[in-house]
Amino acid sequence: MALLDNKVVLITGATRGIGLGIARAVAAQGGDIAFTFANSVEKAKAVEDEITSTFGVKVKGYKSNAAVFADSEELVKQVLEDFGTINVLINNAGITRDNLLMRMNEEQWDEVIEVNLKSVFNLTKACLRTFLKNRSGSIINMTSVVGVNGNAGQANYSASKAGIIGFTKSVAKELGSRNIRCNAIAPGFIETEMTDALDENVVKGWVDAIPLKRGGKPEDVADACVFLASDMSSYITGQTLHVCGGMLT
Repeated sequence: MALLDNKVVLITGATRGIGLGIARAVAAQGGDIAFTFANSVEKAKAVEDEITSTFGVKVKGYKSNAAVFADSEELVKQVLEDFGTINVLINNAGITRDNLLMRMNEEQWDEVIEVNLKSVFNLTKACLRTFLKNRSGSIINMTSVVGVNGNAGQANYSASKAGIIGFTKSVAKELGSRNIRCNAIAPGFIETEMTDALDENVVKGWVDAIPLKRGGKPEDVADACVFLASDMSSYITGQTLHVCGGMLT
């Protein structure tokens, strides 16, 4: 029996990068997948086709803006109609709008807080009735090492990710008695199509500072998600798991 057999997993932002890696890892462990995407219907359909043909699980993409409360409520309603329940929520959607604070405008601040932090509230709130009814559930929130350490030029992103950690701890304390767990994952430098565009000397400097001497892969984060989604982590809640190659050691 696979680790996520008979579980329905809702993942926000799963058509590329870490989100796509999570979807593949969940499917490999038998989990059915509902995922959100922001724009490309074609890319979402490609993800559906790939995962279905490779792993044989049920998978469906939904165009939805997690930063909008009403959209999140409607999304969960649709997922429940299509899948019958939700067992795991993975709040993965996120953006960056990097700038030094003295140059950062209100729009850059608000957009990052809404997409990265408010979306976590929106989707967690929307799933709560189902988790309470089931008297079980695992919520996994994607934070970042910069939410712990901060980073110059990312005051908005760092604040949003630090807020996720506080939210995770509070939810874990509120819902633990109902057998609902809430944990966070803090990735470090993860190699995706976004990092491919960075200057190779900048990347080398980062990698040299990592004890494991390499950047992470989406699969590294995905494996941590599978663990926290599965019953193997049934006594773990309110924690932040750093997947950073020792960057914060």
